[in-house]
Amino acid sequence: MSIKENYQAIKNQLPAEVQLVAVSKTHPASAVQEAYDLGQKVFGENKVQELMEKAPLLPEDIQWHLIGHLQTNKVKYIAPFIDTIQSVDSEKLLAEINKESGKNNRIIKVLLQVKIAAEDTKFGLEISEAKELFQQYLAGKYPNTEITGLMGMATFTDDEQQIRKEFLTLKRLFDELNQLKTLNTLSMGMSDDFPLAIECGANSIRVGSAIFGKRDYSI
Repeated sequence: MSIKENYQAIKNQLPAEVQLVAVSKTHPASAVQEAYDLGQKVFGENKVQELMEKAPLLPEDIQWHLIGHLQTNKVKYIAPFIDTIQSVDSEKLLAEINKESGKNNRIIKVLLQVKIAAEDTKFGLEISEAKELFQQYLAGKYPNTEITGLMGMATFTDDEQQIRKEFLTLKRLFDELNQLKTLNTLSMGMSDDFPLAIECGANSIRVGSAIFGKRDYSI
């Protein structure tokens, strides 16, 4: 199927209130442009270098989300233009984002990435760490950032009950923090599991291969 057919098939499955982040990693800028021309404005990239290569070639009104693991020494490269950093997985990283956004006279939106998967390979804050960071934020420690919600990745497994359990764990934390300050983004679900994520409360999903096709990791 074409990008157009894939994109429309995904959009037809989404409730109006669910944001689609089209994940374009390893796909060329031309593919991003094709999705943009269909009406998509929010795109996600995993790697800073790839984002830096593509962004100048594409429309300025694209809302770029960094969704992959972010090293502190690379924050400065994306701070001038990034819309949202979904992968804040440490206090050190949040402090660096706050510093660089201040240098650019910006408020950068961030999501706290919470480790909900059973796999050791997944990055993320423990629930207690996420609560502590959020309390620091509420106390004014990171004035150049705006924590708008949470992000999480479920275990890569065919066990739907386990995936559901992990998504619901994040939804409970989201609801708890939302009592302290209104949050608007719960980012859960990718190409294989986004319908279940939406069922569990996600209002933002990250979909790549189901739109753009299989990734070419040789580039």
